[in-house]
Amino acid sequence: MNRLSIEERAKILHLLCEGMSIRAITRLTGASKNTVSKLLIDAGKACAAYHDANVRNVRSARIQVDEIWSFTYAKQKNVATAKDAPEGAGDTWTWTALDADSKMIVSYLVGGRDAEYAMWFMDDLAARLANRVQLTSDGHRAYLEAVEGAFGCDVDYAQLVKIYGPTMGAPGRYSPGECIGSKKFRVEGRPDIDHVSTSYVERQNLTMRMHMRRFTRLTNAFSKKVENHAYAVALHMMYYNFIRIHKTLRVTPAMAAGVTDRLWEIADIAQLVEAAEVKPAKRGPYKKAAV
Repeated sequence: MNRLSIEERAKILHLLCEGMSIRAITRLTGASKNTVSKLLIDAGKACAAYHDANVRNVRSARIQVDEIWSFTYAKQKNVATAKDAPEGAGDTWTWTALDADSKMIVSYLVGGRDAEYAMWFMDDLAARLANRVQLTSDGHRAYLEAVEGAFGCDVDYAQLVKIYGPTMGAPGRYSPGECIGSKKFRVEGRPDIDHVSTSYVERQNLTMRMHMRRFTRLTNAFSKKVENHAYAVALHMMYYNFIRIHKTLRVTPAMAAGVTDRLWEIADIAQLVEAAEVKPAKRGPYKKAAV
């Protein structure tokens, strides 16, 4: 790992951010699987720390929130019979909060989908915003108490509840039913009904599935440890917010949101990793121990 140059690290990180599997990266770059895995972990830690420290006081008008499903080690129904299933195995949800104007991911959280995680997620989101916002979520009931606890009455909150038709698909296969309608419900404050939508954050869910191999359905590219899953998400969020130019905005979401004034490069993430590494202390002169 320490033998890799900034350029070599940047190349591996770029391949990870573009949805390539770890084994494919080892074949293309010649780096070992352990080297790529360790770089992913180190980059994830560095990116999570940078996001936590710098994505603060974000000014936004409209925030959309949603959750995307994946699994760790085994699907939830198979965890009980799985061999040596680690802690955190089963369903793994990634919560995201997106600014509808800049398309920046302001807050994210990896974990369960229960009320406790909803409260952690909303508390984190509220701490990163600089002003009152209009908030839209789906009909997940856990949001109701979480939003009230985090924002109180200082939010314009509405839910968009979609109505689906019957689930279609062959036995043993899941295919979501067709969306046949939706309803908008005001929950708190005075939200503008015309802007009650989760379209942008749902489109971001597709971006996550396209850019992170472990989110791809019906493959063996799932995460084996929930910690590594969280590191991959942190790396993706950094790439999406600071490096990937949004096609419509023509700048990165972080630039559009005013969080940064420059276009980042993959090498900047590699520099974050290098800066976070513990440098070995210089050895002093040898002293013979007293007898």
